Amino acid sequence: MDKKVNIAIVGLGFGAEFIPIYQKHPNANLVVVSQRNEQKLNKLADAFGIEKRYSSYDKLLEDPHIDAVHINTPIPDHGVQSIKALKAGKHVACTVPMATTVEECEEIVQLTEQTGLTYMMMETVVYAREFLYMKELYDTGQLGKVQFLKASHQQDMDGWPDYWPGLPPMHYATHCVGPVLGLTRNEAEYVSCFGSGTIREELIKEYNSPYAVETTHIKFRNSDLSAHVYRSLFDVARQYRESFAVYGSKKSVEWPLIEGNPLIMHTAKRAESEIPEEIESPDYARLLPTEIQRFTTQGVYDTDENQHLSFTQGGGHGGSHPHLVHEFVKSLVNQTAPYPNARQSANITAVGILAHKSALKGGEIIRLPDFTFEH
Repeated sequence: MDKKVNIAIVGLGFGAEFIPIYQKHPNANLVVVSQRNEQKLNKLADAFGIEKRYSSYDKLLEDPHIDAVHINTPIPDHGVQSIKALKAGKHVACTVPMATTVEECEEIVQLTEQTGLTYMMMETVVYAREFLYMKELYDTGQLGKVQFLKASHQQDMDGWPDYWPGLPPMHYATHCVGPVLGLTRNEAEYVSCFGSGTIREELIKEYNSPYAVETTHIKFRNSDLSAHVYRSLFDVARQYRESFAVYGSKKSVEWPLIEGNPLIMHTAKRAESEIPEEIESPDYARLLPTEIQRFTTQGVYDTDENQHLSFTQGGGHGGSHPHLVHEFVKSLVNQTAPYPNARQSANITAVGILAHKSALKGGEIIRLPDFTFEH
């Protein structure tokens, strides 16, 4: 299909990762970039040859040539900026989480249904090659009956600025909630969460949240499945890890304990010593348009054309970035729902928000609101 959509990227820290992907996607025109800091904005826009740029988000939303915005701003801005964009008639892709309150999530869902506009939360883990491999095993029946799922996201956030110090672990839980719900495309019905341990006094006061770790059980809706997720941000010794594991009747797959190691696959009914084997996850660039396939494994920043830029991060996040871009653009071109859409994004995000409330109430069961369910 030759149709193209005009995209604006808002926020150029992490957001700059996506510039060359949109520029090379056959159905996208990256027409605008936006950042508050005009010096950084101009430097990046010049480097990537982008003529139109805004330091004001409100001014950007007045631009009639923009079809969709991809929001990569700080977490507290996600809900407000998504709501503003939908009210301005723009489709929205937004980095995680969807919002910081259940009320913002609900307003975003209502706006998409009132306007017919598309919303997609850009959750990296559900497009990482490891997840796509497990999804393929599930979709082809190789796992057998799925019996249980678990995931974690642990990270040391000391030294991070602004809103990060003392942030309750479950307030940013989409990297571990997304995959457990995304594998079978289930929804969370209710949650129960416990806090564990205590962070430093100077951190506690920021959000009145003492917990070093929050661990949540998720009961799936219309299913016999449940999942276990846990999260830590401060005062826990752990290498950065976003993990996911699925346990099936025929095969189970576990994320490695150490970053960069192979997946471990367990196959039922083998000799005990032969049950586990190390598996290198295949890459899924073949699912993408040729023009953006290289971004699953090579550097995202186009250093061939912008050699003066010192961007060295690479594809990152399991090669998910081009898959996210393609899912969003494809949904706009074909007028189909992306995964996760607004209701699914709300369900994933609200799990974390409500889990923290559960922890503060000693593990009390809290049900997900009806607007987070597909009907």
